[in-house]
Amino acid sequence: MGEKVNDHAVQVILINQLGYERIAMACSAAFAQLFGCPPERIEDLKTVVAEATINAIQHGNKNRPDAGVTIAMNYRDNSIDVLVIDEGEGISQLPKKPDIERIMNNLDPPIGFGVFLIKELSDQVDFKTVTEKGHAVKMTIKF
Repeated sequence: MGEKVNDHAVQVILINQLGYERIAMACSAAFAQLFGCPPERIEDLKTVVAEATINAIQHGNKNRPDAGVTIAMNYRDNSIDVLVIDEGEGISQLPKKPDIERIMNNLDPPIGFGVFLIKELSDQVDFKTVTEKGHAVKMTIKF
């Protein structure tokens, strides 16, 4: 269920289950459209939100069914800030940059690929944000 925070912000609270990242993607796309975000940046936003949500479910919350994931979005000055908050202990070390060619050829597992995409598609990213609800990835998409 979504919760309206102010005229330029929303929060969506999801159960900790794979597949629910699609809800986060759809919400982020609809939110960005309200403020005239161009389609190519909406696709970037959907990708980073999905990757961060999947990481929150699998790694932050360790697939615990009793945990939740909060997606908080705020529009300001032609940019959208997104927090994807889990109930885990945070990330101690970022994975090394993946070898995309090896992953595409099934020679390496896709470990670290989500973090790579988040870094590549976001204008700013912080993987160690702490909120009153838990640990978060903070991402900014400018347009």
